[in-house]
Amino acid sequence: MLREEIIENMKNIVENCMGEETPACVATCPMHTDVKEYVRLIRDGKGEEAIRVIREKLFLPASLGRICAHPCEKQCKWNEAMSPMSIASLKRYAADHFDKESDWDLSIKEDMKKSVAVIGAGPSGLQAALDLRKEGCSVTVFEKLPVRGGMMRVGIPAYRLPKDILEHEISYLDRLGVRFRTNCEIGKDITMQQLLEDYDSVVVAVGKQEGRVDRSLAHYDAKGIFSAAGFLKEAALTKDAKEAGKSVLVVGGGDVAMDCARTALRIPGVEKVFSICLEDSFEHMASSAHEIQGAVAEGVKFNHAEAIQSISVDAEGRVSQVRLKKCLSMFDAEGRFAPSFDESNTKDLEVDTIIFAIGQGVQADFAKDILEQRPNSVFVCDRLTLQSSTNEKVFIAGDASGESVIVIQSMATGRRAAQSVIRYLKGESLTEGRELKDTWTYETKLQIPTDWTEFPERRMGMQELDPKERIHSFDEVALGYTKEEAEKEADRCRQCECKLCMKECIMLNDYTDCPKTLLKEYLENGLKNMDPMIAYSCNECSQCTIKCPNSFDLRSNFMAMKEVYAQENDGLVPLESLQDSDKAQEKECAEEYCTAVEGRIIEKSENQKKKKTKYVFVPGCTIPAYTPEGVENVLRHLKDSLGEENVGAMLQCCGKVTGFLGEKEKFAERNKKALDILDEMGAEVIITVCPSCYKIFKATAKNQKVIAYWDLMHDLIGIPQEAKGIGATSDVVFNIHDSCTTRDEISHHESVRWVLDELAYKWEEIERNGMNTRCCGVGGMVCSSNTELFERVYTRRASDFNQDQVLTYCGSCRGTIQTAGKDSIHILDLLFGPTYMKDQKKFRGYKTEDEMWANRLETKERLNKFKNV
Repeated sequence: MLREEIIENMKNIVENCMGEETPACVATCPMHTDVKEYVRLIRDGKGEEAIRVIREKLFLPASLGRICAHPCEKQCKWNEAMSPMSIASLKRYAADHFDKESDWDLSIKEDMKKSVAVIGAGPSGLQAALDLRKEGCSVTVFEKLPVRGGMMRVGIPAYRLPKDILEHEISYLDRLGVRFRTNCEIGKDITMQQLLEDYDSVVVAVGKQEGRVDRSLAHYDAKGIFSAAGFLKEAALTKDAKEAGKSVLVVGGGDVAMDCARTALRIPGVEKVFSICLEDSFEHMASSAHEIQGAVAEGVKFNHAEAIQSISVDAEGRVSQVRLKKCLSMFDAEGRFAPSFDESNTKDLEVDTIIFAIGQGVQADFAKDILEQRPNSVFVCDRLTLQSSTNEKVFIAGDASGESVIVIQSMATGRRAAQSVIRYLKGESLTEGRELKDTWTYETKLQIPTDWTEFPERRMGMQELDPKERIHSFDEVALGYTKEEAEKEADRCRQCECKLCMKECIMLNDYTDCPKTLLKEYLENGLKNMDPMIAYSCNECSQCTIKCPNSFDLRSNFMAMKEVYAQENDGLVPLESLQDSDKAQEKECAEEYCTAVEGRIIEKSENQKKKKTKYVFVPGCTIPAYTPEGVENVLRHLKDSLGEENVGAMLQCCGKVTGFLGEKEKFAERNKKALDILDEMGAEVIITVCPSCYKIFKATAKNQKVIAYWDLMHDLIGIPQEAKGIGATSDVVFNIHDSCTTRDEISHHESVRWVLDELAYKWEEIERNGMNTRCCGVGGMVCSSNTELFERVYTRRASDFNQDQVLTYCGSCRGTIQTAGKDSIHILDLLFGPTYMKDQKKFRGYKTEDEMWANRLETKERLNKFKNV
C-alpha cells in the first residue's frame, strides 16, 4: 500500500493540477466555444477546419463575429499586456471565408414524438429551437415581429450586422425543419393557455423589448422622445425614424446608447447628435471601447457626468431644449447605484429629439397569471434548469430569465432550457449530473505567468469605411480581416494551457496527457493494475516540479510506487531489466572492492586506541571506475592541503542505486554499512566528488558534515598549485553540465565555474542549467529500465549544448553525455591533466564491465598505498 501522505499528495495534484483546465477564453464563453483550437487552425491556414470547430458550438458564427460582446476577450491572457486577442474578428474571418451551407450538419436524432413551442425568435429562442430539433422534437417558433432574429435583427444596427448575413445563418433552422410563425403575437393572435394545451412544452424567450424612458421628468412623453428599443426597431425595419428631428440627444453610456447615437447620424434629416452619461470619462463608460471610438469618429458630441434636469417643449408639444445638471457621483459609500447631482451646476442644450438608452424590460401581458414576474420584470424560474416556478411545462430562456444581458449569454440559456425540456419530456431528473458552468461563464483554475516583454506584437486592427462617408448609409462599417491579417492576429495567441511539465518531461508524454489524468488512474485503478514501467521510467530529476506553477511533487509519488513494488517482491526490484543493477550495487558494497584509509591514530589510553580521521574523502562508485588516477590525485591534494594525518578515504558505496530501485530496506542496510565505517573512523567531514554521494550522505549522515570537493577548493584550499592557469592556451570553449541531483546546490554550480576560471579555461553558459538543469538520462536508473526512453532523454540533453566539449562533475553524467556524441570531460581530467585541446577528443572510461571492475580494484590499490604513510 502507498503511504497515506503519498495518497494525499496524489489527491492534491488530481484536485489542483491545471493540466486539464480550460483557457480563460473558453471558460468565459457561456457556450464554451473552443477558441484556442479554432484560433490555432486559423494561424495554421486551416480555415475549413476552424469553422467546423466553431460550428460545433455556434450556429451564428458570422453574426457573432460581428456583434458578440466577446467576454472571452476581457479574460484573454493578452489583457495583461493591454492587447487582448481579437477573438470575435477571427471568428468572423473563418465564417466569412470558409462557412459553406454544404458543410452544415443537418443530422437529427430519432423522432421523439414530442412538440415544443418557442416564443421569440431572438438568440435564445433560436438556440433552444435548434437544440430541441436536433434532439428529435417537433419545434414551432412564434415571433410577433415580421422578421427573425429578435434584438439582433431590430436592436443591432445594420452597419454592425448586415441583415442578409443574420437571415442566412438563421436559415440553418429552416433546413433542419424548425417551423416559424412570424407576425404572430402570443396573447393576441394565440393565447399562452392554448400553447400549453397544444404543445408538450413551451420555451419562453421573449427578451427585453419594452423600452424605458425617464418617467420622473416632466414632458417624458413629449413628441420627439424615444426609448432605445423603439427607436432602434423602427430604424431597423424602415431605415428611418419619423418622429426624429434635426438635433438628437442620446441618454446613456452603454453599447445600446452608442448604437442609438450612431444610428441617429444615419437617419434622414438628423444634423447633430449629442450623448450624455453619468460616467465622468470614456474610460468609465459601460460601452465597449470600439463602439465609443466609432461614435467619436463619426461625430457624436459627448458630455460626461451629466443628466437631464428638465425638458422644455414648444407650442406643438415637441422637445425644444433640455437643461443638464452635473453628476457628482454614481454610487454611494456602500457601492450601490445612487447618483448624486449638483442641481445648481447646469447648462442648456437645444435639441428636438431625445433617445433614452437606460434599460429595457420584459413585456409580459401575454403570460397574465400563468407566469410569475420579479420586480425587475423577468420571469421567476430555477437558475439551473430554467423551469418556471409556476408551471412545470414552461422553461424561460434569454433576457426574460434574468440570466443574460448579451447575445452569447442568451444563446447559452437557450441551450440550457432545451436541455431541461428534453429531460422533462423523457421524465428524467432536471438536475442530476448538471452544473451551471456547463452553459455559463466560470473561472478557470488555469493561471500561467507570462513574461510580456517577449511579445511586443499588438492587436491587429481592422479596416473600416471612412467615417465621413459611412454615416450616409447603413453599409457595414468594419470590413473584416484579410488572410494575412487574420493569420498574423491568430499567431499572437499564447495557446494558453498549463502542461508545462508535459512540455519538459519526455517520460510523462509516453504514459499520459497530464499528471492529473495519470494520478487519477492510479487512485481509481490501484497500483497493482498500473504498468510498473511507468514508475521505473521516472528520471527523478524534478524538472516537472520546477516547471509546475504549483510546484507539485511528482517525483516522490513514483519513488513511493517503486518502494511498494519492491516490498511486494520480497524487497527486490521486480523488473528483470533492473536486477543486474542491484547485483552490481551488491558487488560495489562487497569487501573485495572496498577499503578505508585512516588519517591518524590517537592514543586514548595505554590499553585502548581510538581511530580519528577528521576529513574522509569518499570518491563514490562511478569515478573510481572511470579514473583511479584521478581519485588518487584528489586524495593527495587533500592531504597536502589539510594535513597528511587529518585526511583519509573510504571506498564504499553509499547505496544510491538501491534507493533508486525502491529497495528501501536494502538501501538502509547498505547505507548504514558506509555510515558505520565513517563513524568508526571518527570522521567529522565527508568530502565528495559524486553529486549522488553528496545528497545521500547529506540526508543520512548524522555525525558528519558533507562538503563537495569543489566547494572545499573554493572556500578553503584552492585548486592544486600546478593546475593554475593551465587552460590559458587551450583552444576549447566548454559548456558546463550541472547534475540534476544537485540542482539546488548553487554553491556547487558557482564553485565549479570558479575552478574553471582558476584553470583559465574558457566556458560558455547554456540556458537549461544550474537550478534549471536537465537530467542526462541516467537518473532513476532509467538507463537500465527503459533504454529507449534513456536514449531520447540523453539525445535531447546533448542538443542543449552549443559547444562540442562539455565539462561535467558527475561520473554518470560524463559517460551519458559521451554516449550522446559530445566530447565529455570530467573536471578531474582538467585539474590533474595537461592543457586540454580540441584535438584530444577520444573515448574515455571503460568499454567493458570487466574494465569497470578492474578500475575499481586499481582505485582500491591506489588508496591502500596511503594506509601506512
